Amino acid sequence: MKYPFITLDVFTDTRFAGNPLAVVFDADGIDDAAMQKVAREFSHPETVFVLKPFAPGSTARARIFTPAVELPFAGHPTVGTALALALKHGGSDIRLEEKIGLLTCTVETQGKDRGRATFILPSLPGEAGLPAANSALAAAFGLSAGDIGFEGHAPSKWAVGNSFTFIPLRGLDAVRRSKIVDAAWDAAFEVNGRSAAFVFCAETVHKSSSFHARMFAPRLGVREDPATGSAAAAFAGFCASSLSLPDGEHCFVIEQGFEMGRPSLIELTLTMHGGALATASIGGAAIVVTEGMIEV
Repeated sequence: MKYPFITLDVFTDTRFAGNPLAVVFDADGIDDAAMQKVAREFSHPETVFVLKPFAPGSTARARIFTPAVELPFAGHPTVGTALALALKHGGSDIRLEEKIGLLTCTVETQGKDRGRATFILPSLPGEAGLPAANSALAAAFGLSAGDIGFEGHAPSKWAVGNSFTFIPLRGLDAVRRSKIVDAAWDAAFEVNGRSAAFVFCAETVHKSSSFHARMFAPRLGVREDPATGSAAAAFAGFCASSLSLPDGEHCFVIEQGFEMGRPSLIELTLTMHGGALATASIGGAAIVVTEGMIEV
């Protein structure tokens, strides 16, 4: 049977940059095994299958697959799918049912093939255990322990649906030198279950950016990701706990994907109240690249 699909580049307003995403519509007739095969066929970091909603008032259900596994939640698929549905059906308020829960998205279309979307985090970030020792983390990236840390920040683990180890590095040079060392990876990230790694620094390419980052998840089928909205969501936990933010709204731009030739800009907005994180949202631009039919 044939199913309509589009692909988009997300967290960018320029084609062939950002994070590529495939969205397959009207996918209720596709079973789990076939969804995984289709995701491997597209070979994008994630593929979304849009299904009829369960909950009254929802726009659609969204199931998210990497080439290797299904995810309960992911950021660039949420942004891209919300825009795809708004372009296809109209409307500016999109409510997506994902396995983590119901996500409320606000969409602004810009013509027939592009726009912006923002979603409120389905839950606030939670601490996800202790990271490995700095020596193990450094070995997993071919770095020295001295490359880890800036302004007193230390590695930490946070999660919103997906768990990430956040590793502050002293600058762009260390971030650019980071590479997966397969023989050392499991000792740093897989002992307590699958965990993706997010390396970042405060030195940036663009003056308007707040952080420069890279994300690696080889055990999830993604050796490096051009833009990771779920990591930015969990990163809100680091920001709230480590940056001494006053009460009020704070906006951060995370640049990612530059080392892959796919520059991406992720917008993280969080609100502090009473010294604690109260709300957070992720947003960014997206643009349609291809559309067609896939036979399953």
